[in-house]
Amino acid sequence: MRKTLYLLVVLAIIVSCKDKTAETKPETEPVIEEEIDEVIKQYPENISKIFDAHGGISIWNDMETLEFSVEKPDGYEITTTDLKDRFVFIEMPKTTMGYDGEVIWIKNKDNSVFDDNPETYYKKMFHFYAMPFLLADEGTTYTEAVPLNFEGKTYPGIQVTFKNGVENTVYYDANSHQMAWLAYKEAGADKNTEWQFINYSNWQEVEDLSVPETMVWYKVENNKPTVPDHEVQFVSPMLTTTKMDIRVYWRPEGGEVVL
Repeated sequence: MRKTLYLLVVLAIIVSCKDKTAETKPETEPVIEEEIDEVIKQYPENISKIFDAHGGISIWNDMETLEFSVEKPDGYEITTTDLKDRFVFIEMPKTTMGYDGEVIWIKNKDNSVFDDNPETYYKKMFHFYAMPFLLADEGTTYTEAVPLNFEGKTYPGIQVTFKNGVENTVYYDANSHQMAWLAYKEAGADKNTEWQFINYSNWQEVEDLSVPETMVWYKVENNKPTVPDHEVQFVSPMLTTTKMDIRVYWRPEGGEVVL
Protein backbone atom coordinates (compact mmCIF):
# COMPACT_ATOMS: atom_id res chain seq x y z
CA MET A 1 0.00 0.00 0.00
CA ARG A 2 2.80 2.35 0.98
CA LYS A 3 4.66 1.50 -2.24
CA THR A 4 1.56 2.21 -4.28
CA LEU A 5 1.06 5.55 -2.54
CA TYR A 6 4.70 6.45 -3.08
CA LEU A 7 4.47 5.70 -6.82
CA LEU A 8 1.35 7.83 -7.16
CA VAL A 9 3.08 10.80 -5.47
CA VAL A 10 6.16 10.50 -7.76
CA LEU A 11 3.94 10.25 -10.82
CA ALA A 12 2.00 13.37 -9.78
CA ILE A 13 5.28 15.33 -9.37
CA ILE A 14 6.53 14.25 -12.80
CA VAL A 15 3.24 15.26 -14.48
CA SER A 16 3.28 18.59 -12.63
CA CYS A 17 6.85 19.34 -13.85
CA LYS A 18 5.94 18.49 -17.43
CA ASP A 19 2.92 20.82 -17.30
CA LYS A 20 5.06 23.63 -15.86
CA THR A 21 7.69 23.13 -18.56
CA ALA A 22 5.00 23.25 -21.21
CA GLU A 23 3.64 26.47 -19.72
CA THR A 24 7.00 28.27 -19.49
CA LYS A 25 8.57 27.08 -22.71
CA PRO A 26 8.54 30.01 -25.17
CA GLU A 27 6.75 29.46 -28.40
CA THR A 28 9.03 29.15 -31.37
CA GLU A 29 8.66 32.18 -33.63
CA PRO A 30 7.82 31.20 -37.19
CA VAL A 31 10.73 31.83 -39.52
CA ILE A 32 9.72 34.37 -42.13
CA GLU A 33 12.08 34.68 -45.04
CA GLU A 34 12.03 38.15 -46.53
CA GLU A 35 12.33 38.18 -50.26
CA ILE A 36 14.20 41.23 -51.50
CA ASP A 37 13.09 42.01 -54.99
CA GLU A 38 16.03 44.02 -56.30
CA VAL A 39 15.89 44.88 -59.96
CA ILE A 40 19.34 45.22 -61.42
CA LYS A 41 19.52 46.52 -64.96
CA GLN A 42 21.54 44.31 -67.22
CA TYR A 43 23.97 45.84 -69.72
CA PRO A 44 25.98 44.18 -72.47
CA GLU A 45 29.19 42.67 -71.10
CA ASN A 46 31.48 45.16 -72.83
CA ILE A 47 29.44 48.11 -71.48
CA SER A 48 29.51 46.66 -67.95
CA LYS A 49 33.29 46.26 -68.11
CA ILE A 50 33.67 49.89 -69.18
CA PHE A 51 31.54 51.01 -66.22
CA ASP A 52 33.62 48.86 -63.86
CA ALA A 53 36.85 50.28 -65.24
CA HIS A 54 35.61 53.75 -64.29
CA GLY A 55 34.47 52.92 -60.76
CA GLY A 56 31.14 51.18 -61.28
CA ILE A 57 27.66 52.19 -62.35
CA SER A 58 26.22 51.71 -58.84
CA ILE A 59 28.40 54.51 -57.44
CA TRP A 60 27.42 56.77 -60.33
CA ASN A 61 23.74 56.02 -59.72
CA ASP A 62 24.12 57.12 -56.10
CA MET A 63 25.26 60.59 -57.18
CA GLU A 64 22.76 63.45 -57.44
CA THR A 65 24.82 66.44 -58.57
CA LEU A 66 27.82 66.97 -60.86
CA GLU A 67 29.82 70.16 -61.16
CA PHE A 68 32.93 70.98 -63.18
CA SER A 69 34.73 74.05 -64.49
CA VAL A 70 36.49 74.87 -67.75
CA GLU A 71 38.88 77.79 -68.10
CA LYS A 72 38.01 80.08 -70.99
CA PRO A 73 39.92 83.17 -72.25
CA ASP A 74 37.69 85.54 -70.26
CA GLY A 75 37.33 83.39 -67.14
CA TYR A 76 35.84 80.14 -65.87
CA GLU A 77 32.74 78.40 -67.13
CA ILE A 78 31.10 76.47 -64.29
CA THR A 79 28.49 73.81 -65.09
CA THR A 80 26.19 72.32 -62.45
CA THR A 81 23.91 69.43 -63.42
CA ASP A 82 21.21 67.50 -61.59
CA LEU A 83 22.06 63.93 -62.57
CA LYS A 84 18.56 62.55 -62.10
CA ASP A 85 16.41 65.32 -63.61
CA ARG A 86 19.15 66.80 -65.84
CA PHE A 87 18.50 70.37 -64.75
CA VAL A 88 21.46 72.54 -65.76
CA PHE A 89 22.97 75.82 -64.62
CA ILE A 90 26.00 77.29 -66.43
CA GLU A 91 27.73 80.38 -65.13
CA MET A 92 30.13 82.28 -67.39
CA PRO A 93 31.74 85.70 -66.92
CA LYS A 94 29.33 87.36 -69.37
CA THR A 95 26.45 84.90 -69.61
CA THR A 96 24.39 82.53 -67.51
CA MET A 97 22.11 79.87 -68.95
CA GLY A 98 20.27 76.79 -67.87
CA TYR A 99 17.45 74.33 -68.04
CA ASP A 100 14.95 74.22 -65.16
CA GLY A 101 12.87 71.25 -66.30
CA GLU A 102 10.48 73.41 -68.30
CA VAL A 103 12.45 75.91 -70.38
CA ILE A 104 15.96 76.56 -71.63
CA TRP A 105 16.91 80.10 -70.70
CA ILE A 106 19.81 82.52 -71.15
CA LYS A 107 20.80 85.82 -69.60
CA ASN A 108 23.60 87.99 -70.97
CA LYS A 109 25.42 90.54 -68.84
CA ASP A 110 26.39 94.09 -69.78
CA ASN A 111 24.75 93.89 -73.22
CA SER A 112 27.10 91.07 -74.25
CA VAL A 113 26.11 88.63 -77.01
CA PHE A 114 26.42 84.86 -76.73
CA ASP A 115 27.84 83.61 -80.03
CA ASP A 116 26.72 79.96 -79.85
CA ASN A 117 23.38 78.14 -79.94
CA PRO A 118 22.15 77.92 -76.31
CA GLU A 119 19.61 75.26 -77.31
CA THR A 120 22.43 72.75 -77.82
CA TYR A 121 25.24 74.41 -75.88
CA TYR A 122 23.69 74.02 -72.43
CA LYS A 123 24.01 70.22 -72.44
CA LYS A 124 26.90 69.57 -74.84
CA MET A 125 29.87 69.66 -72.46
CA PHE A 126 28.00 67.67 -69.84
CA HIS A 127 27.36 65.01 -72.48
CA PHE A 128 31.08 64.72 -73.18
CA TYR A 129 32.15 64.93 -69.54
CA ALA A 130 29.70 62.38 -68.13
CA MET A 131 30.94 59.65 -70.45
CA PRO A 132 31.00 56.70 -70.17
CA PHE A 133 28.23 56.72 -67.55
CA LEU A 134 25.71 58.32 -69.91
CA LEU A 135 25.68 54.97 -71.70
CA ALA A 136 23.44 53.79 -68.85
CA ASP A 137 20.67 56.27 -69.70
CA GLU A 138 17.21 54.78 -70.15
CA GLY A 139 16.28 53.98 -73.74
CA THR A 140 19.89 53.68 -74.94
CA THR A 141 20.63 50.92 -77.44
CA TYR A 142 23.98 49.39 -78.33
CA THR A 143 25.44 47.71 -81.39
CA GLU A 144 28.95 46.56 -82.15
CA ALA A 145 30.94 49.07 -84.23
CA VAL A 146 33.93 48.65 -86.53
CA PRO A 147 37.08 48.97 -84.36
CA LEU A 148 39.18 52.12 -84.55
CA ASN A 149 42.82 51.69 -85.57
CA PHE A 150 45.01 54.56 -84.44
CA GLU A 151 48.80 54.68 -84.34
CA GLY A 152 49.13 50.91 -84.44
CA LYS A 153 46.56 50.19 -81.73
CA THR A 154 43.08 48.75 -82.19
CA TYR A 155 40.19 50.01 -80.07
CA PRO A 156 36.95 47.97 -80.02
CA GLY A 157 33.86 50.10 -80.62
CA ILE A 158 30.25 50.32 -79.50
CA GLN A 159 27.73 52.34 -81.47
CA VAL A 160 25.33 53.98 -79.05
CA THR A 161 21.91 55.41 -79.91
CA PHE A 162 20.25 57.50 -77.22
CA LYS A 163 16.53 57.84 -76.70
CA ASN A 164 16.50 61.23 -78.47
CA GLY A 165 18.04 59.65 -81.59
CA VAL A 166 21.57 61.02 -81.08
CA GLU A 167 24.23 58.54 -82.16
CA ASN A 168 27.75 58.27 -80.76
CA THR A 169 30.45 55.65 -81.03
CA VAL A 170 32.51 54.79 -77.98
CA TYR A 171 35.92 53.15 -78.37
CA TYR A 172 37.70 51.56 -75.44
CA ASP A 173 41.03 50.01 -74.51
CA ALA A 174 40.79 46.26 -75.12
CA ASN A 175 42.87 45.46 -72.01
CA SER A 176 41.79 47.97 -69.36
CA HIS A 177 38.29 48.62 -70.80
CA GLN A 178 38.72 52.30 -70.06
CA MET A 179 37.04 54.60 -72.55
CA ALA A 180 39.55 55.98 -75.05
CA TRP A 181 37.64 57.77 -77.84
CA LEU A 182 34.26 59.27 -78.58
CA ALA A 183 33.04 59.80 -82.14
CA TYR A 184 30.05 62.13 -82.55
CA LYS A 185 28.26 64.49 -84.91
CA GLU A 186 26.75 67.82 -84.03
CA ALA A 187 22.99 67.79 -83.52
CA GLY A 188 21.19 68.12 -86.84
CA ALA A 189 24.29 67.31 -88.89
CA ASP A 190 23.85 65.73 -92.30
CA LYS A 191 24.47 61.99 -92.55
CA ASN A 192 27.41 62.66 -94.84
CA THR A 193 29.08 64.92 -92.27
CA GLU A 194 32.31 63.46 -90.94
CA TRP A 195 32.47 62.21 -87.39
CA GLN A 196 34.29 64.33 -84.85
CA PHE A 197 36.69 62.60 -82.48
CA ILE A 198 37.58 63.26 -78.86
CA ASN A 199 40.44 61.40 -77.20
CA TYR A 200 40.03 60.45 -73.54
CA SER A 201 43.40 59.51 -72.10
CA ASN A 202 43.74 61.55 -68.93
CA TRP A 203 41.42 60.74 -66.02
CA GLN A 204 41.05 61.91 -62.42
CA GLU A 205 39.42 60.22 -59.45
CA VAL A 206 36.39 61.91 -57.89
CA GLU A 207 34.35 60.00 -55.28
CA ASP A 208 35.93 56.73 -56.49
CA LEU A 209 34.86 57.39 -60.09
CA SER A 210 37.18 58.08 -63.01
CA VAL A 211 36.13 61.28 -64.77
CA PRO A 212 37.96 63.25 -67.48
CA GLU A 213 40.73 65.65 -66.54
CA THR A 214 41.41 66.59 -70.15
CA MET A 215 39.82 65.87 -73.53
CA VAL A 216 41.63 66.33 -76.82
CA TRP A 217 39.71 67.03 -80.02
CA TYR A 218 41.41 65.68 -83.15
CA LYS A 219 41.42 66.79 -86.74
CA VAL A 220 39.71 64.29 -89.02
CA GLU A 221 40.30 62.86 -92.47
CA ASN A 222 38.09 60.21 -94.02
CA ASN A 223 36.23 59.78 -90.72
CA LYS A 224 39.44 58.98 -88.86
CA PRO A 225 41.33 61.07 -86.28
CA THR A 226 44.71 62.36 -87.44
CA VAL A 227 46.46 64.92 -85.22
CA PRO A 228 45.40 66.90 -82.11
CA ASP A 229 43.41 70.05 -82.76
CA HIS A 230 42.65 71.51 -79.33
CA GLU A 231 42.43 70.46 -75.69
CA VAL A 232 39.92 71.18 -72.94
CA GLN A 233 40.98 70.87 -69.30
CA PHE A 234 38.50 70.37 -66.45
CA VAL A 235 39.15 71.74 -62.97
CA SER A 236 37.43 71.60 -59.58
CA PRO A 237 35.17 68.62 -60.38
CA MET A 238 32.57 67.69 -57.78
CA LEU A 239 30.26 64.70 -57.47
CA THR A 240 27.89 64.52 -54.52
CA THR A 241 24.94 62.52 -53.28
CA THR A 242 23.32 65.82 -52.25
CA LYS A 243 20.56 67.11 -54.49
CA MET A 244 20.69 70.87 -55.06
CA ASP A 245 17.68 73.08 -54.37
CA ILE A 246 15.62 73.33 -57.57
CA ARG A 247 15.87 77.12 -57.33
CA VAL A 248 19.52 76.88 -58.39
CA TYR A 249 18.30 76.11 -61.92
CA TRP A 250 15.38 78.51 -62.13
CA ARG A 251 15.28 81.18 -64.80
CA PRO A 252 16.40 84.44 -63.18
CA GLU A 253 14.67 87.76 -63.57
CA GLY A 254 15.55 89.10 -67.01
CA GLY A 255 16.40 85.65 -68.34
CA GLU A 256 15.27 85.03 -71.91
CA VAL A 257 13.41 81.84 -72.77
CA VAL A 258 15.19 79.99 -75.59
CA LEU A 259 12.91 76.96 -75.89
